[in-house]
Amino acid sequence: MNQVISKWNGLGLVTRIVIGLVIGALLGIFAPADLPVIPLLGTLFVGALKAVAPILVFFLVSATLANAKTSGSMKTIVIMYVCSTLVAALVAVVASFISPTILTLDISGVEKAAPSGIGEVLTTLVTNAFTNPVTALMNANYIGILTWAVALGIALRAAKEATRDVFTDISNCVAKIVRWVISLAPFGILGLVYSSIAENGIDIFYEYGHLILVLVAVMLICALVTNPIMAFIIMGKNPFPLVLRTLKDSGLYAFFTRSSAANIPVNMDLCEKLGLDKNSYSLSIPLGATINMAGAAITITVMSMAAAATMGISVDPVSAVLLCVLAAISACGASGVPGGSLLLIPLACSLFGISNDIAMQCVAIGLIIGVIQDSCETALNSSSDVLFTAVADYRAKIKAGIDVMPGKDAVYEAPVKPVAETVLE
Repeated sequence: MNQVISKWNGLGLVTRIVIGLVIGALLGIFAPADLPVIPLLGTLFVGALKAVAPILVFFLVSATLANAKTSGSMKTIVIMYVCSTLVAALVAVVASFISPTILTLDISGVEKAAPSGIGEVLTTLVTNAFTNPVTALMNANYIGILTWAVALGIALRAAKEATRDVFTDISNCVAKIVRWVISLAPFGILGLVYSSIAENGIDIFYEYGHLILVLVAVMLICALVTNPIMAFIIMGKNPFPLVLRTLKDSGLYAFFTRSSAANIPVNMDLCEKLGLDKNSYSLSIPLGATINMAGAAITITVMSMAAAATMGISVDPVSAVLLCVLAAISACGASGVPGGSLLLIPLACSLFGISNDIAMQCVAIGLIIGVIQDSCETALNSSSDVLFTAVADYRAKIKAGIDVMPGKDAVYEAPVKPVAETVLE
């Protein structure tokens, strides 16, 4: 038995999730539909996620803001990080309007009280934001949790470093608990897939396929359209050689590691090959692994829009913009945690009054499709860290009169001096 457990733990999480998914699908097709133990695995897994997610959001956001560091040289990079995340959320909203996704969720006993208009949405938003923080944690009121986490994080910037380190340590400990829960995902997904197929048949996979197509399509648009446009505006040169280089040398590795943090050494090495300023990229790359989360914003937005469509909630343009801003802000706290962006879906869903029970079912679906979704999300996040760092560096070099070739390994030389200066020397 010890050998079996050891071999199981030796497999990668993706492999284990695929195994759980396949076994759950086979049991759903061939096994009796009334096996009580198998659905219990999914129920317990979703319950564990519901329990830990509010604490995770609170400490992750507060610790991130308390320890965020920027400098004057980082201004351009940080602006691009923030703008790309917001633009990604906007593209995700547009895609969700064009091709809405209806999910199969257990909504029995859940009121489908859709907001009557933007006034009700804003009233609910403000009311939830200023609720008692303890009550917000107890009731999984993610708007309130986010509000108090942001306030505490900003206030902690004036605290001693030791105090900020305490919050960072607590955040890391909560993240470790999340990793323990996520490590049980194969068993939870087994139960969830079994229940879904037993109740709805094999057609449930067409629904998941549509959701994956929307997510991947939006991520490709951001990687190959919106990010290059932003890079061209800032740099003034053809960005595609650099875009393709970052996708090949950074995005490909991140696709398989599925961790922006684990891909930091790869990105640092690529920045060195591109001849970038080490004083800049030594700060921007780790910072990007924390706050440059366009892929996470896409996942949060698409899944929240799918939940709203399933519940019959009509999302007006102003509410959609609010969702984009909320997704962009919350995505900054998704780094370093496997499936971290999924655990922030309830935060966005709460904007439309969608209950935590429904939102957590969306999280579970996200874990089922996470084999593809999380890989593409990480590839977009990590490759754009290098892209925007390089664009800011090239912009500074171009202003200094240095000729650059974006995406090429190069040693940049000083500008050629006028003949008169050379003669005088």
